[in-house]
Amino acid sequence: MSDTAPSPRRRRLLQSAAAAAALALLLWWLLPVGGGATPGGRVVLSTGVPTGVYEKYGKLLRADLRQDLPEVEVRLLHSQGSIDNVQRLASGKASYAIATADAVATYAAEGGAGAERLRACARLYDDYMQLVVPQGSPVRSARDLKGLRVGVGEDRSGVQLITRRLLTAAGLDLDRDIRASRVGIDRMTRLMRENRLDAFFWSGGLPTTALQDLARNVPVQLVPLDDLAGPLYEQGERTRYYRPAVMPPDAYPWVQRGETVKTIAVANLLVTTEDADPALTERITRTVIGSRDRIGEVVHAAQKVDLRTAVFTDPLRLHEGAARYYRSVKP
Repeated sequence: MSDTAPSPRRRRLLQSAAAAAALALLLWWLLPVGGGATPGGRVVLSTGVPTGVYEKYGKLLRADLRQDLPEVEVRLLHSQGSIDNVQRLASGKASYAIATADAVATYAAEGGAGAERLRACARLYDDYMQLVVPQGSPVRSARDLKGLRVGVGEDRSGVQLITRRLLTAAGLDLDRDIRASRVGIDRMTRLMRENRLDAFFWSGGLPTTALQDLARNVPVQLVPLDDLAGPLYEQGERTRYYRPAVMPPDAYPWVQRGETVKTIAVANLLVTTEDADPALTERITRTVIGSRDRIGEVVHAAQKVDLRTAVFTDPLRLHEGAARYYRSVKP
């Protein structure tokens, strides 16, 4: 072995090679996996009812995706809500969808077809359960709803899923103890305007436009639901996705008049399937996180989308493409 030191020229060459290797490694870590090519094709995003937060969020996200991924055509589908969205994903009718964590878990627990193929892109924002009654109503708790006309959400919605469980926690049966209207937020608000509903349940981000519009025309109030937290958790494993929450006083300021409302919340997830294109899913996830501030100016709930919490997508594993994105931006 020679102990002769390399010449200055050779040292410069070695240093240049090392620097190039380091730069290549850095670019590999930072750039989207799969090369710099922009993904193309068509995706279908299943959202929610026309006046709900899912639909508004979906429209704004589509606009940002058109800017970030000009070669991708994004089509939005109205739906009845979370359960409908999960079924559409599993059946191939949608490629991405928004759904609550409890709806995803229930679909899997009930042996829904294709449940094992579901994957998550991100935890988005929380839905807050809202029990709305006319101002001056004698209803002070969900336990007071027996025999009343109550909007409970559409049959394949996450609203009806949690409403049924909350009513059970209140000692009531949705099918027997109330006069249930199985309709979405668009129709529930109209029925209350027409004095054809005594109350309705809604699960959505804060604030929900349809409820804002209702409150501008009809004096309403929000009924606290925190008294049901204990009985709700006693129903077993499927209710572990709910958490006690407080609606801030500025959610609906002309309704709450400076008061907070204690209630129940559940996380929303952006969901896809394991066979979704990894490069496309990585870029979509990047846009979801990057568009938080822009979308949050219109959909205030979207301000809660956060890189630090987006990876907590229980009960689903992250999709491979989404995981690549989070690895690329980790500190």
